[in-house]
Amino acid sequence: MPSPIEIIVLLATTFYQAIASLRENRQPPPGQLIDVGGYRLHFYTAGKSNPTVVLEHSLGGMEGYLLVQEIAQLSRVCIYDRAGYGWSDHSPHPRTSQQIVTELDTLLTQAGIEPPYILVGNSFGSYNVRLYAHYFPEKVIGMVLTDGLHETGMLKMSIYLQALKLFFVSGFFMSILGSMLGIIRLLKVIGTFEIIKRELIKFPQAALNPIKRSFCRPKHWITMSRELLNLDNSSRQLQLISQFEALPIVSIKANTFFQTSLWTVLLPIKAANHLREQMHKQIISLSTNCVQLDAHKSGHFVWIDQPELIINAIKIILEKIDSSNS
Repeated sequence: MPSPIEIIVLLATTFYQAIASLRENRQPPPGQLIDVGGYRLHFYTAGKSNPTVVLEHSLGGMEGYLLVQEIAQLSRVCIYDRAGYGWSDHSPHPRTSQQIVTELDTLLTQAGIEPPYILVGNSFGSYNVRLYAHYFPEKVIGMVLTDGLHETGMLKMSIYLQALKLFFVSGFFMSILGSMLGIIRLLKVIGTFEIIKRELIKFPQAALNPIKRSFCRPKHWITMSRELLNLDNSSRQLQLISQFEALPIVSIKANTFFQTSLWTVLLPIKAANHLREQMHKQIISLSTNCVQLDAHKSGHFVWIDQPELIINAIKIILEKIDSSNS
């Protein structure tokens, strides 16, 4: 049984969470909300020139907000929060890549964001952009895959990595409770995000705030759990798609999945990196016009560790498009 002091502390943090969320909800989102079938998705655009760069986040990620202004200097950029994240509503549908692609195309169509698109998919987001390019090839003129996944390897994970996936799911479930009780918001206030990932300090608070806001909400962790539990279903959906012929693709390969630290000392890093090597061999063959950039100083979170490579990859795609049009 918790002590009276512990109960008081939890009541205080829960009350703090409720008040802070209400105050945040009174502030308008940076972009717009579009109905995609009884629930709304949030999107934000910046920049002017074509084509439009569409950012697709990792599982549970909101990393696109870190670079949206830099990408906007190259071309028009559209960032959106998948259902359940950020300012977007919860979706009643399964969180599979196929459903996510359906929602994304509805959003882009309803919002009047016309193709062609350069799709940028990070980690699990690479599944979604590949499936989008398969369903709507006439709309896509290039892709950037940041330490992407490949279905062949993901469906043959070792028992150690399957156990790691279950470990993550259990952590997400605990975080649902932690966010409801205001514990995650308290951790945010004392700077725990930056303690765990020191590289975050190089980004302005204006870029970090949308990310932190989302992580403090229970729906964020619920959606992460739903996406991870559906990951095998998403992998099977990707098995049905074909290669992309000569579509310009840049694949960014991180140096390691997990950077060695106090937080990762007990994780199966060797097994994860072996899987990554196998997946990147598959990814590089997705197109006859696919090139690989090596992120030598980066773990899986390339957007944080070496963000300049994302910009370089988009520049490469834009140059390939210009040369093919000249």
